[in-house]
Amino acid sequence: QVHLVESGGGLVQAGGSLRLSCAASGIIFSIYAMGWYRQAPGKQRELVAAILSAGRTNYADPVKGRFTISRDNAKSTVYLQMNSLKPEDTAVYYCMGGNYWGQGTQVTVSS
Repeated sequence: QVHLVESGGGLVQAGGSLRLSCAASGIIFSIYAMGWYRQAPGKQRELVAAILSAGRTNYADPVKGRFTISRDNAKSTVYLQMNSLKPEDTAVYYCMGGNYWGQGTQVTVSS
C-alpha cells in the first residue's frame, strides 16, 4: 500500500520560510520523479516544483529563485524549502509521485 505523507505546513508572515517534507512508503522511491503541487481556493491545482530520479529539477515561474526541491532517497523523502514567502503562495500543498498523491498540507502566508 502506497502512502505519501506531507508535513511542515503552517502559518507564516510574508517574507518568512517553511520547509515541507513528504515521506513515501510502498513505492520504490528512488526510481520515481517526485513533485510538489499546490491548490489555492477557487483555483486549479498547479505544479510548483519537480525533481527527477537523477536529481534534475524544474520550477514554476512564480517560485523560481525562492523555492528549492530536494530529495533524500535513503529516507524516501522529498522536501520543498520555501523562502521569501508571499501571500499568493497560500494554498494546500500536495506531494505526488508514481501517480500517487498525499493528503496535502496547508500553507498560509499572512501579509
